[in-house]
Amino acid sequence: MKHIGSLLSAKIQQIARSQKDRPEYPEESSKDYNCITCEDRGIIVEGDFAKPCACMRQKALLRRFKNALVSREMLQHSLDKFQLRYYTQDKVDGITGLSFRDLANQALAAARNFVREALDNVHGDGLLYTGPVGCGKTFLASSIANALMEGGREVLFIVVPDLLDEIKATYDQNRTSGDVTEHHLMEMARTVEILILDDLGAHNYTDWARNRLYSIINYRLNHHRRTVVTTNLSPQELEDYIGERTTSRLVQMCQIRRLAVATDIRYRKHDEKQRMRKDKDI
Repeated sequence: MKHIGSLLSAKIQQIARSQKDRPEYPEESSKDYNCITCEDRGIIVEGDFAKPCACMRQKALLRRFKNALVSREMLQHSLDKFQLRYYTQDKVDGITGLSFRDLANQALAAARNFVREALDNVHGDGLLYTGPVGCGKTFLASSIANALMEGGREVLFIVVPDLLDEIKATYDQNRTSGDVTEHHLMEMARTVEILILDDLGAHNYTDWARNRLYSIINYRLNHHRRTVVTTNLSPQELEDYIGERTTSRLVQMCQIRRLAVATDIRYRKHDEKQRMRKDKDI
């Protein structure tokens, strides 16, 4: 029987040969890969050594968090598709004194800077997007997630109520011994390279929920882990829902960017689709 070291060495050499023979430009390949970095092998070969590809860590992460998968629509989001036409220059935000268009430009620039810096270093400042429902916060957050995953970063994108529900579900006595525990989920939320918490809104946060959120945010602050948060609440309003300690830490660890729109963008897109259908029928 071959020694395990010999088997691994042979496997590495096989992958190295196949990577050497691959086309110089990915677009010339005849096959579409979910991960172009490792071509779905899960291993990256560097000289005589092999290491797991970041896509494998990402898959393991998503297996733990069942609700962490970005929706099919969100997978199409990108910062290049962020449309400034939904943000008018004529209206001024009463909180910041800036026009809706200027706020959107600032928010987009902050997202681009975050992606660039996070690809270079997982440690650093986070982003906190505030603004009313339908102003583009989730679009920017999911675009950031897509850009970072494409760049090989480990990202957990999850809606806050879903995160809390998944943690609470670990208390179910009918779960099998092989299921993940609260400790597993909390540890992954605390330590993942990039954590994106969507919709930290006006929910009914119990003391239990506040404590879990505080534990995650406090750990990430202390270890300089980048975090992106979206909320329809102001920092002052957040204190009433998640507590002063957690809010204070979020403000300390994140750049705050606000978005504002005259009309919910989702409604505007719906109306645009309806008009297009009518035009086709004419």
